[in-house]
Amino acid sequence: MTTVGEFMTTRLVTMNGDATLVEAAQEMRDSAIGDVVVMDGDNVVGIVTDRDITVRGVAENMPLDTTRLNQVTTTEVVTVSQFDNVVAAADLMRTYAIRRLPVIEDGRLIGLVSMGDLAVEREPQSVLADISADDPNN
Repeated sequence: MTTVGEFMTTRLVTMNGDATLVEAAQEMRDSAIGDVVVMDGDNVVGIVTDRDITVRGVAENMPLDTTRLNQVTTTEVVTVSQFDNVVAAADLMRTYAIRRLPVIEDGRLIGLVSMGDLAVEREPQSVLADISADDPNN
């Protein structure tokens, strides 16, 4: 059985919900990622993606330099354990129509697994795996 912990990313970027959309976008750019995990202390309270910033912020004409992450955060967070089976993780993504799952152990964020990670692990010859495994394009 392949577990989430075998291929989750541990290179996490977290931010407080009071950070601005500009700060989050700059962090995503600088880290070559598409999401930040929104925290309240040690607790995961949501995830903000580059798409969230675009659809919930830019498209709604929110001022990017003053709008806070907690205003556009997806707060219904589904999590997994590093010991969960990858098939179970994929099923959760399918059931809840989500692309990222924070990995939590003992109440603490330790990793993140994405749909791309699952594709690379489970279907390495797929187009999604090929795109996900490639270096980011700038």
